[in-house]
Amino acid sequence: MLRLTLLLHLLALSLSPADASMHEEVPGFYGEESTGYGPVFEEQPVDSIYPEESPEAKITMSCRARANPPATYKWKLENIEIGMNTQGNHYSLVGGNLVISNPNKTQHVGQYLCLATNIYGTVVSREASVQFGYLDLFSSEERESVYVKEGQGAVLLCAPPPHYPEELSFRWILNEFPIFIPLDKRRFVSQITGNLYISTVDSSDSGNYSCIASSSSISKSVFSNYIPLVPLAERFTRKYPADLKVKFPDTTALVGQNITLECFALGNPVPEIRWKKLDGQLPPNHEVRMAGAHLHLYNVQFEDAGSYQCEVMNSKGKDYHAARVSVEAFPEWVEHISSTEKDLSRDYTMSCIASGKPEPRIRWLKNGQPSHRKEMRFSSLTFDDSGMYQCIAENHHGVIYANAELRVYACAPTFEHNPVKRVMAAKSGRVVIECRPKAAPKPSFSWSKDTELLHNSTRLFIWEDGSLEILNLTPADEGRYTCFAENDRGKANSTGSLVVTDSTKITLAPSNADVKVGENTRMQCAASHDRSLDITFIWSVDGRVIDPHKDSLHYERTPNGSSNGELLIKNLQLKHAGRYTCTAQTPIDNVTASAHLVVRGAPGAPGGVRVMNKTDKSVTLQWSRGADNHSPISKYTIQYRDSFSKDVWKNATTSPADVEGNTEMATVVDLFPWIEYEFRVIASSTLGTGEPSSPSPKDKTLEAFPVVAPSDVGGGGGTSRELTVTWTPVQPQYYYGPDFGYIVAFKPQDGSQWMRVTVADPEAKHYVHKDSSIPQMTEYHVKVKAFNSKGEGPFSLTASIYSAQDAPSEAPVRVDGKALSATEAVVWWLPLSQSNIDGYQVKYWRNREDSEGGAQKVLVLGSENHTRLEGMKPDSHYLVEVRGYNSAGYGPASDHLQIHTKRPPPSRAPKILGTRLKGQYVNIAWELVKPLANEASIEGYKVLYREQGHSQGDLYTTTKRNIDLPLHVNKIYVAEVRAHSEGGDGAVAQISITGGGVMSAPSLGVLSLLLVAPLCLNL
Repeated sequence: MLRLTLLLHLLALSLSPADASMHEEVPGFYGEESTGYGPVFEEQPVDSIYPEESPEAKITMSCRARANPPATYKWKLENIEIGMNTQGNHYSLVGGNLVISNPNKTQHVGQYLCLATNIYGTVVSREASVQFGYLDLFSSEERESVYVKEGQGAVLLCAPPPHYPEELSFRWILNEFPIFIPLDKRRFVSQITGNLYISTVDSSDSGNYSCIASSSSISKSVFSNYIPLVPLAERFTRKYPADLKVKFPDTTALVGQNITLECFALGNPVPEIRWKKLDGQLPPNHEVRMAGAHLHLYNVQFEDAGSYQCEVMNSKGKDYHAARVSVEAFPEWVEHISSTEKDLSRDYTMSCIASGKPEPRIRWLKNGQPSHRKEMRFSSLTFDDSGMYQCIAENHHGVIYANAELRVYACAPTFEHNPVKRVMAAKSGRVVIECRPKAAPKPSFSWSKDTELLHNSTRLFIWEDGSLEILNLTPADEGRYTCFAENDRGKANSTGSLVVTDSTKITLAPSNADVKVGENTRMQCAASHDRSLDITFIWSVDGRVIDPHKDSLHYERTPNGSSNGELLIKNLQLKHAGRYTCTAQTPIDNVTASAHLVVRGAPGAPGGVRVMNKTDKSVTLQWSRGADNHSPISKYTIQYRDSFSKDVWKNATTSPADVEGNTEMATVVDLFPWIEYEFRVIASSTLGTGEPSSPSPKDKTLEAFPVVAPSDVGGGGGTSRELTVTWTPVQPQYYYGPDFGYIVAFKPQDGSQWMRVTVADPEAKHYVHKDSSIPQMTEYHVKVKAFNSKGEGPFSLTASIYSAQDAPSEAPVRVDGKALSATEAVVWWLPLSQSNIDGYQVKYWRNREDSEGGAQKVLVLGSENHTRLEGMKPDSHYLVEVRGYNSAGYGPASDHLQIHTKRPPPSRAPKILGTRLKGQYVNIAWELVKPLANEASIEGYKVLYREQGHSQGDLYTTTKRNIDLPLHVNKIYVAEVRAHSEGGDGAVAQISITGGGVMSAPSLGVLSLLLVAPLCLNL
């Protein structure tokens, strides 16, 4: 009877008609088989910069949407719809793209957006701007010359012309394009102002400079007029303290952006540039470039915000600048809408959450029209709620859009796309059989097993969404299960099946283990399971799944499929300690068992190393003990490094000498005063030495009196009425305090009163005392000591030096000379009678073609009174002058001597006519060489006869045009024939001669001859 009642019930569910008169009418384009959809943007407009000088007289703004049926398009400018059919309005549509023909700056600049529409709704694109880019020419006004003393800094102003957009790049050229100024430690070009900065000007900087401004947006560059830079020579180049001229401003960066901070200083010596973050460490994503002038921060994050400082320093002083970097963020979706279908009359809320800094404002559009709701909450959906929705998040950095289609539908239940499935579950476990028909409104659900109608009980539940849950499964629960769904539009059912398998059980669980670093251990695991199913073992440690393939160096597994899941852990490290869990898993169920693995090893790194107290030669450190890794710490080692150790850590001397493992404080001794140190601590145990701690913050010991005196004190020489004192400077680690310098003391050898002067430059190597009363070549005693802000150190050993001698006062007389050839001459003179002559300088230059400033110079020892002049030009009039010199300088010049060099030697080589054997000799004959009109007359011929491969041999001279040369058996000789004139030797002709024959060789040109002949002939 019960079975008959159930069959009647099922029949009623299958056949009872729905009451159509109660239904809200479904729009035709939302029918059950509808395949259409609203517009989805595939391409949206982007900001456009149109060069005013562009040869292409149009701008194209892209817009393309995927839609079914296809979308139609409209465009708006400043939120006003653009008419496409108005004559002369420059606008046209190509697909969805907007084309602006013959763009006009007064009409077409502004914010554009695209609207795409079909029967399902309208979506609005993001806004995009059109701007006109330009870069005017530099002013045509002449730039004034810049005069700078050598050693001082210089700033050349670029003054870029009006332009859009703001971003320009700058380079400078020297004298002519494309000789670009190389950027180095001494020279810097600001990419913000375009100015060129030279920290220390020297003579090589002389020239004409031009600034090049380039706009990548419009692919254009312009050049400024030249700015002449004139370095002014100084006899003694002064030194200047570091002076910051390029200072980065407060900067706001967006998350993910790259930014560059600029910093540059003038000064002599060239200043060093250092960067620091005042409220923490420089971020790991930083890079210092351009010899320190640029600090690049890549992929900026919120934690990179803070105050950054640029410090510049040289031996004369320091300068600082700090500014703040703020980090904000473009809007970014945390949660956004997506297209969905929802049942008629259902409650529904669309949610959009965006992050950003400042916090973004959220607004909504439906079918392109603004909605004044703060959130899209629907209490009972209707078909009118269907459409295209857009959620917009914006702050002053930008705007982001999220687009979605909401489709409200109603239909009778159907299992066409999601029927009830065949399900397997383990005995004694639980199972959920899903029932997910497509239906709107939400249907009511009922279930049957085979022919039995099911009801909720202590182990059987029908969920609100229609799913069936069964607890404590037994084999009797196997069978066919049918889900019935019904709403006011109809009904449907679907049948699946349930299979109950044996449950999986752990038969051998892993055991706790205690091992040392470097050892191996095995974690056991075995399980029983239903033989119809495959089993897999998965191991995890502290919740992290272990992949033996990725970490095969340490983990090895038994292949899956076996009932044994043992895990081998090899070469154990401290990181491998933890709770290991074995999971035995089949497609139906899983079971786990866990054990703890303890790994003993060397101690971990101590933490929080800091300086608690300091003196001039010691610091007291404190730290926090690190992990002992299950082995007591026996001792600590303290290491230090300073700016002079080049990142090399050295073991420190401590008090007490041995730092026991139960202490967390020690004193480091034998340090240098006023040195910046970093310290780190290393713990050791019986199992080894651990990793070092992070370095302590940098800290300086206190200052003290200098104890090291300058070495190698000496001097002497210089110009007249000067006393020059030299020394080797003290190394920086021995400064022992700020304001370091030197005190130079000196007195005549027979005097009693020491004179003292102060030299404030710690890198100074000499001091020149000028006094018109200083007698020449007089013995002085000198000594030097160091000082700093704390006081003075000891004097060096006393040295004896001599004051400078006077420069020669007489000019050489009876200067004479003559030309030796086309390129050489000899000069001689009467030696000076003065005793203080170190030597002579001979200058020579062509009278008309050269200036005296470009003269060639030869230095001659004081014991000589003649010299040879080389490298002269043929057939030229030269002026020659001679003057004496010593360490005090040069004396007056002699009267000018004129020398006329000889005409050049013949440029044509002799043409060898042939050879004849004459017993033990060979006769070589050649044609007469005729010199050109501008060449010297021929006086004869020279023949160099040498063994092949040798540079020297026998030299013969003759006025004839042939010569007899001896034969050498089993050897190859070379004969070189050249014409000789008063201007020198001419071009050479060669011929090779063996014991039984002759081989010709090419002639050498005059230039080669002039270079080679003096080496080969030994004239």
